[in-house]
Amino acid sequence: MSHPERSSHLPVAVSTEWLADHLDDVLVADVRWYLDGRSGRDAYLGGHLPGAVFVDVDTDLAAPGTPEGGRHPLPSPEAFAVALGALGIGDDTAVVAYDDAGGSVAARLVWMLRTLGSPAALLDGGIQSWTGALPRDPVRPAPRPRTPVAWPADRVVDTAAVLAATADDGQLLLDARTHGRFTGAQPAPVDARPGHIPGARSAFWQDNLGPDGRFAPPERLRERFEGLGAARAGTVTAYCGSGVTACHDLLALELAGFTGARLYPGSWSAWGADPDLPVESGETSGQA
Repeated sequence: MSHPERSSHLPVAVSTEWLADHLDDVLVADVRWYLDGRSGRDAYLGGHLPGAVFVDVDTDLAAPGTPEGGRHPLPSPEAFAVALGALGIGDDTAVVAYDDAGGSVAARLVWMLRTLGSPAALLDGGIQSWTGALPRDPVRPAPRPRTPVAWPADRVVDTAAVLAATADDGQLLLDARTHGRFTGAQPAPVDARPGHIPGARSAFWQDNLGPDGRFAPPERLRERFEGLGAARAGTVTAYCGSGVTACHDLLALELAGFTGARLYPGSWSAWGADPDLPVESGETSGQA
């Protein structure tokens, strides 16, 4: 992989100590969301970081779901710019995003912004690592102008491109879902079919974290992804259930020194919904 990485003025992840020192320099984004249907907004209103705005995965970070596009398609550049502007995120606004799930949800916003060349970082350790006050009043920042920017064609792939990748040994597919969902042993109610895209490797996002709930050291992450074949691959594409937690793998790949990795936004919610597409269950042949 040798694609040049787009500029970003923040590292992939920052510590709570760093954020406490820079609260006046960044916009803090609360990106809590739950697969089980709990309300991220309610969690936000129950206590959030000082100055944090609530970012809705379903409406701010995704277009309406479709069978072809999956549950969380990327929004159009215009719709994303409108959503960001309303949240107070202008063209040059630096953003630090957090959740309460190891960064697996907030990673979606961070990846989206970094891919567009905007400064964004994940709060390593999430809200659990914050030891200060957690105010409950909602924050409503002044809107800012935001210029629409097209999603880079080399960083976002559709189902047709992923299907072609299944026949190419030089293209690596990483599945960020739990290993049980990957193998099909623990199918989730949200999955149309159990299993995974043929040839994909299991790369559960949570394995990017150390015992303290923060990202593992870069050298450890590099060993992980080298073991999955990233160093030998011409391209690396990550997917998950609907293109959210896959972004955690993409950020971890960047931390590990791999650039140019791609997101399949439709992910399993799009692939599994098409009965004409092949499905594999169990372990992938040669699984690292």
